[in-house]
Amino acid sequence: MNIFRLTGDLSHLAAIIILLLKIWKSRSCAGISGKSQILFALVFTTRYLDLLTSFISLYNTSMKVIYISCVYATVYLIYVKFRATYDGNHDSFRVEFLIVPVGGLAVLINHDFSPLEILWTFSIYLESVAILPQLFMISKTGEAETITTHYLFCLGLYRALYLFNWIWRYYFEGFFDMIAIVAGVVQTILYCDFFYLYVTKVLKGKKLSLPA
Repeated sequence: MNIFRLTGDLSHLAAIIILLLKIWKSRSCAGISGKSQILFALVFTTRYLDLLTSFISLYNTSMKVIYISCVYATVYLIYVKFRATYDGNHDSFRVEFLIVPVGGLAVLINHDFSPLEILWTFSIYLESVAILPQLFMISKTGEAETITTHYLFCLGLYRALYLFNWIWRYYFEGFFDMIAIVAGVVQTILYCDFFYLYVTKVLKGKKLSLPA
């Protein structure tokens, strides 16, 4: 495992933990898009079905179980335990406009047309756009809490580090996956504007706001 994948995984894990702690400590899920978390739960569920069929390593299995457990815990906190604090009026992104096209694309463009491969491809495509409901919610409300922006930054950093991971693997292992790379590039592009605002505002102690 190269340093870019390891730090990418740790950044991804940090993002999930930051979000969980934010909700639990504040006893509130205000400003958090439940729809984005449902999409991420769908991403992890469809991607890690191979937990039932194969074993790669203890690290690999552990990370998959942690990701799945944490995202479902987050969904539970948003829609059950702290449901009264959830701002459903602002979390109004139409997720079917993401799921349906992504599902169709996964059926049409994948590696070998097996059920597990189609679901894996679906998860890759869906992850690239799963953050859109959260960004849309921030744009609609006009601002985001600092802790929420830290979550988004770690999530975007994870994806950017994975781009370097793929470059590393291409040059040193001869590995190349066009589907994962294209989806990763799309996802990273979605974070570019956020990264700029994070550096210029949040790190200087200002509140993040996105144009409506």
